[in-house]
Amino acid sequence: MAMLRQEVEPGEAGLDATALDRLDRHVVRLVEEGRLPGFLVCVARGGRVAHLTCHGLRDIAAKAPVEPDTLWRIYSMTKPVTAVAALLLVEEGRLALDDPLERYLPAFAAPRVYVGGEGTDVRTRPAAGPLLIRHLMTHTAGLTFGFYHTHPVDALYRAAGLESSVRPGSDLAETIELYASLPLQFDPGTQWNYSVASNVLGRVIEVVSGQPLDTFFTERIFRPLGMTGTGFQVSEEQAGRLAELYGDADDGGITPIPGLPVRGRPRFLSGSGGLVTSAPDWHRFMEMLRRRGELDGVRLLAPHTVAEMTRNQLPGGADLRSFGSRPAHDERGNDGVGFGLGVSVVVDPARTLAPAGSGTYGWSGVATTTFWVDPGRELTVQFLTQLRPGRSLRLFPELRRLVHEAVTD
Repeated sequence: MAMLRQEVEPGEAGLDATALDRLDRHVVRLVEEGRLPGFLVCVARGGRVAHLTCHGLRDIAAKAPVEPDTLWRIYSMTKPVTAVAALLLVEEGRLALDDPLERYLPAFAAPRVYVGGEGTDVRTRPAAGPLLIRHLMTHTAGLTFGFYHTHPVDALYRAAGLESSVRPGSDLAETIELYASLPLQFDPGTQWNYSVASNVLGRVIEVVSGQPLDTFFTERIFRPLGMTGTGFQVSEEQAGRLAELYGDADDGGITPIPGLPVRGRPRFLSGSGGLVTSAPDWHRFMEMLRRRGELDGVRLLAPHTVAEMTRNQLPGGADLRSFGSRPAHDERGNDGVGFGLGVSVVVDPARTLAPAGSGTYGWSGVATTTFWVDPGRELTVQFLTQLRPGRSLRLFPELRRLVHEAVTD
């Protein structure tokens, strides 16, 4: 496994060490207040790590500290990996963004769209057009999540046992058939709604490649990039490095909660949120993207493919708030942020909740993990912890602000 260490002083990379210290102090305070177990933050510029901090514990009961090689459940940060996997097949001519989904998954041959009603009285109509691969990658397919509780179709997902995106005991193929049996919230391509689409895309990858999703990821992405600690499961040798997952406790602190099962190969291989990774591995993934598809002489994607992945794909330059399926996405943090193929993209820095350069792209996970790449500043940032907060923890905008303040040129 590649080691992660500070390679250059902040000043040599155009970063203010005092500002980075403020960043550390801000998050350390959350640990000291008992609101986070521990964390890792890494800031690199031009591929060189200029700031790396590990603080607190990966397992409170065992008093095990966070270390550079700690393993983390990254949940929805899995989605950009799934997008890269699909784009590998696009480059090979085995898949196209404008292919109809039914070509690979016949269960989606006649999608229907919600019109009105609830429960068993739901009324639907035929969709105005087919579901395309592009719609999956941009979350404009009309699919949803059961946990939103904002639309009658969300309730249908819950009634089908899909509140956590998968019916217990089902595999990926079975789950996708269940998604296809439910109505869409809207006509494909007409709105943005963060959804189970990346799970559907994962199944497309399996069908097109003829390989299970975990095998394809390992052979085509992780092994070429040297990401030896990343996958859908951890080995016995790796198990001691895995961070415990925490949630909010009634006393205002945090408590261990069940996490994504990764001890042994999971039955459900989630392209939406199934991966575990380490900071060294994720640094390599970010650098591959920042370098437009190449790392250490290994070219994974062509530069034009990465450019397409990381540009806003929403029509007319729309952002997530204006094109979102309200009320689920009618929030301040979606202002000025569009969506590419598997990643968010800053389209109007003046309107964003936190400072960011135009074209900055990335994504986050429900366990309070996040990353972003600012190509204009040659900047990559990752923040890793393991907390599924029920209370408000406005950490990500503060992280972006504090990193932004550290950039001196």
